[in-house]
Amino acid sequence: MAKTFTAPFAQSPKNFTAVVTGAAGTITGDTPTNTVLLATAGADGAILTRLSAIPRATVTASSLVLFTSSDSGTTKRLIDSVLMAAQTVATTTAITSTPFTNYSETTPLRLAAGEQLYVGSQVALASGIVFKAETTDF
Repeated sequence: MAKTFTAPFAQSPKNFTAVVTGAAGTITGDTPTNTVLLATAGADGAILTRLSAIPRATVTASSLVLFTSSDSGTTKRLIDSVLMAAQTVATTTAITSTPFTNYSETTPLRLAAGEQLYVGSQVALASGIVFKAETTDF
């Protein structure tokens, strides 16, 4: 973003979704496997204000992970994790969404221009876990 004396306000709201089916592996290094691109910040950066995940089928307790990349996914750094509780998906029950509680309107995750977010689950689910991100580009 060019230097300016005009305050840069977040202006372009976006929603992103991604589906993870395989178990993320090698999360202790910079090249984890079975992660999926969730969102890419715009040319002037972005803020993430909400991130959640919901299973599409019955799921055991699963560690959900969030990575950031500033080099188009070559290097992915683990920045957050939450636990999705085990739940049975049935036609007679609501499916519980699991929020990443570190991010909100008052405590957003600030993303640099072109920075990417990748997601994963450390437990595979053939039907998939859907991640949803709410961001706003500057």
